Amino acid sequence: MNPSGTAIGKNREDDSCSGRIAAPMNNSALLHIVERLEGLVGKLPESIRKPVLSELTPLKELFLQQRPPRFVVTGSDEMPLLELVARIFVPGAEELPSRATLTGLYRWQRIALGKHGSIEVLDARGANEAALDLVREALQEQRPDLFFFLSAAHAPQPRTRSEIDRLEKLLHGNGPGGRLLELQVGEAPSMLKQETASPAICASLIGVFSLGNALRRRLVSELPNEARVELVRSIGDVRAQSEIAELLVKSTSAICAAIGAQPIPLADLPILTTLQLVMVSGIMYLSGRERSLRAATEFVGALGANVGLGMILREGARTALKFFPGWGNVVCGMIAGAGTFAIGRAAMVYFIEGATLRDARRAFLENKKKRIALPGKQTKTLPDSQKKDNAQAH
Repeated sequence: MNPSGTAIGKNREDDSCSGRIAAPMNNSALLHIVERLEGLVGKLPESIRKPVLSELTPLKELFLQQRPPRFVVTGSDEMPLLELVARIFVPGAEELPSRATLTGLYRWQRIALGKHGSIEVLDARGANEAALDLVREALQEQRPDLFFFLSAAHAPQPRTRSEIDRLEKLLHGNGPGGRLLELQVGEAPSMLKQETASPAICASLIGVFSLGNALRRRLVSELPNEARVELVRSIGDVRAQSEIAELLVKSTSAICAAIGAQPIPLADLPILTTLQLVMVSGIMYLSGRERSLRAATEFVGALGANVGLGMILREGARTALKFFPGWGNVVCGMIAGAGTFAIGRAAMVYFIEGATLRDARRAFLENKKKRIALPGKQTKTLPDSQKKDNAQAH
């Protein structure tokens, strides 16, 4: 219960304002909403259709094509796999990682990271030539997102050389575009920076990282969109959650601005409202809760932005403006985009930052007049702050 006396989705068991258990929104329902939106977008003018679809693409990748991230572990360090996974992804967690599936050696293993997600790992350390064929077969079935190389401080030189040669073969066989991170455990020196005679390693090596927050943030930035959400939910990194939520809010706001600018009085209200609720439920999901349109509706209502008298008055103003050619449509788009952005920012403050409902309302009011660019004017990459962090990596 927050200071204002209203409980909204503060845990997985109770995702509603009223204390009822909110039914989660599955991917089928989300797919139906996206298909309906794509049908509406198809009716927009050509000049705005493609930019809107480009804004929709990362949202589909994040929440419809979502899957566990895949990592291949190589190197001379013999740390047990579950211990390594715990140290990388959930250090200090009360619930240690566990194997969600039991498979043979040199096969993909799904490992659960607490209650909110999982990863898939293939441990290729120590594979001889026969086992290397099994590894290659597994990599053909499922392409990895990232390779890890663990440097051991006191490993015999021949074994380290053998592991580096094995990594070179795997990267070469995996085709172009493979990405590699060298992980330093303890005082182990870097083994890969000096591998100038290994073309695949030189082309794939991103950097050398110790186990910690900088590594986890870098993993989120390096993963493809469809693998990011699962990891962010699992590791509970507020900063990483905020970065993806920011992308969700900006793209949804731009789409709403484009739809709101079309000269069709009131016809866009249902889809705008649905988009705003999907955005809020997506932010809830990033924070570790389940997606729920009902809980999202109750949160928006608690902000004072519910479909009641206030919404009717605002939509009435937008409808009147649409009868004034040119500038009226632009203003309507700005209103729709700014309202969506304000709701999104308020949801981030409440669900991800853990602030009170009063703080969320304040964020909503402060962002209502934010100017939102039409689609095609903003980047799909992570914010500048993330880029600076990446540039400062080892």
